Amino acid sequence: MPTPSLAALPIRRLTLRDLAACADLSENRGWPREEHKWGFLLTAGKGYGIDDPDGGLVGACAVTEYGPHERPELAAIGMVLVADRHARQGIGRRLMRHVISLMGTTPLTLHATPYGRPLYEELGFKVTGRAEMLRGRFTPGGPEPEVATRPATAEDLQAILRLDEEVFGADRTHIITRLPAFADQLRVAEARGRIIGYTAAWPNMDTHVVGPLIARDTETAQALIASLAAHTDRPLRTDIDVRHEDLLAWAKERGLASVAFNAVMTHGIGELPGDWSRRFAPLTVAAG
Repeated sequence: MPTPSLAALPIRRLTLRDLAACADLSENRGWPREEHKWGFLLTAGKGYGIDDPDGGLVGACAVTEYGPHERPELAAIGMVLVADRHARQGIGRRLMRHVISLMGTTPLTLHATPYGRPLYEELGFKVTGRAEMLRGRFTPGGPEPEVATRPATAEDLQAILRLDEEVFGADRTHIITRLPAFADQLRVAEARGRIIGYTAAWPNMDTHVVGPLIARDTETAQALIASLAAHTDRPLRTDIDVRHEDLLAWAKERGLASVAFNAVMTHGIGELPGDWSRRFAPLTVAAG
């Protein structure tokens, strides 16, 4: 039988049974396999993909929704990947149009590489910010931040959820409640018995990714990063909003080097909700 054209291949929902195929697709495009992250995105969000008649996936992407289940207030698109042998044939555009159509009037956001940005602009996304990826071994130095931090406990969860919704601008309980199982560390910062920030470090290949990073101010963000670094022997990786210039400079002075810049883009909304001044880094750029 003749092989069907790519345009005729259906887009379907992905499940955890597709985890290996998603990781294979990442590897095919020169990305790390990131099975831990893919598993999180496929359970906390929704995956969409196109099966390759010859096996594996032609392309895939992940969507993470925030706010009420029936009427999401925001959705993040990430992990938009097309197998190398099917590149430049409109697969990424088709996946994106499918997601945009499914989400209707829900505002969308994504982090775009320079390679992907032209496609997203063609589809109506606008650049509203930038994030800088840092990576390296953290080396303590200089004055220590005078902010108390400690491991989070189950009793902290409600306070973390309240703070997160206030700063992020939408409810993401389904994300935050998965952090204790997903991350190797979950820590909070306190002042006068009140939680003023929190962060996590989750394993990604040979690194620990720092995110989310929510903090009252730069000093609190510094204290949280330093506390994570003190409890891991892996290099750290994180994506910091470029408006947080002081935190970026501090991190670079302590061994984290700039790796890349991504454009933060939105569709159907002018600016991201919430308080950017306390939102330092996302859980992962794939989930906004």
